[in-house]
Amino acid sequence: MKNITNLNKVTSDRAKTKSSSKGKHDAKVRISSSSSKLKLKTSQKKSVGFHHKLLLSTIEILGLGITVVCVIIMILGYFAHRLSGTDFLAHVLPFASGIFLMITVISLFMIGWLKLRKWSQVHSKFLAPVISLIVVVLTIWWITPDQFAQAYGHFRTLVGGKAEAGRVTIAHQVYAAYRRHDSMQLQKMINRSSEFQSAINDASLAFDVNAHLLLGIAAAESSFIPRNSPDGGRGLFQITRVPDSTLLQARKHLGIEKIALDNPRHNAFVAAATFKHYLAEMNNDLFLGLLAYNIGPANGGLRFIMQQYNANDFITIQPYLQILPRDYPIRVLSYSLAFQLWQKEGKLLAYEEGNNAARIQRIGIPGLNSGL
Repeated sequence: MKNITNLNKVTSDRAKTKSSSKGKHDAKVRISSSSSKLKLKTSQKKSVGFHHKLLLSTIEILGLGITVVCVIIMILGYFAHRLSGTDFLAHVLPFASGIFLMITVISLFMIGWLKLRKWSQVHSKFLAPVISLIVVVLTIWWITPDQFAQAYGHFRTLVGGKAEAGRVTIAHQVYAAYRRHDSMQLQKMINRSSEFQSAINDASLAFDVNAHLLLGIAAAESSFIPRNSPDGGRGLFQITRVPDSTLLQARKHLGIEKIALDNPRHNAFVAAATFKHYLAEMNNDLFLGLLAYNIGPANGGLRFIMQQYNANDFITIQPYLQILPRDYPIRVLSYSLAFQLWQKEGKLLAYEEGNNAARIQRIGIPGLNSGL
């Protein structure tokens, strides 16, 4: 009987021990679980805090960056316009002094901003980003679109050097040609173009060419009066000889076996493919691309002429060309500009009236101031 009692006692002690161990284990699990949850919440708070700080810092940096870049473009554009020239005392020295002064002022501004930022962090973490946004708004309000467009143009000339100077020179030839157009005749031609807009837009999308450029080419070639010319020109774009590869590309995009040049849609696709071909051949130089399109493959094309006279751009090749091909890119782009103004403004702006000159230059020449 004693043995039975002892056995029950031992069993009871073991059960108590197991129960106690289980209780301790459960307590440890609960503590561990609470600790994990606490760590997770702390980690989440740190992550939210980091992203919050990153957002505020990004706003502040963007605000300051936009302000400084706008101011630099305005100042350098102003200096480039007012102090352009080769005389050392009248132009070079004042320009260099102006650059030094600009760097000094911007440096002082950044030092002042760092002090302001340190002070603002004591009061509120939102203060510095808000002030930077206010500075951006005031800068944009202070600089009018026309002022910035003019300053940016002078800045591009300064940075772009010879290439940009050549582009600006030719661009002003285009503006002058647009100004000389008879507005009534130009309006009639735009009205005639409506019949062919759909075909030209489709060709533009198919070959990734600016639609206004294609409209300008058609205007220069046929004035939107499709016909067969004595010199062999056919249809809307007066297609003559074109590279075989362009005919293949046109057929592929049209999904046909044979091109009919009397069909305005086929004609437009061949023209777009041909222009794209010559543009690539001239390394995406818009003026040379248009000139090569006009000259065509006869006698080796434009590439042979440029090699013959050691010319490397539109400016240097002009003296060696006859009047018609030499003026062709200018005529095309002046018509392209008219179509772009008609689309954007709903009317043809008179270049010499009011601030139209600055407005037209801000809109820009198709393919020249924007991607093709």
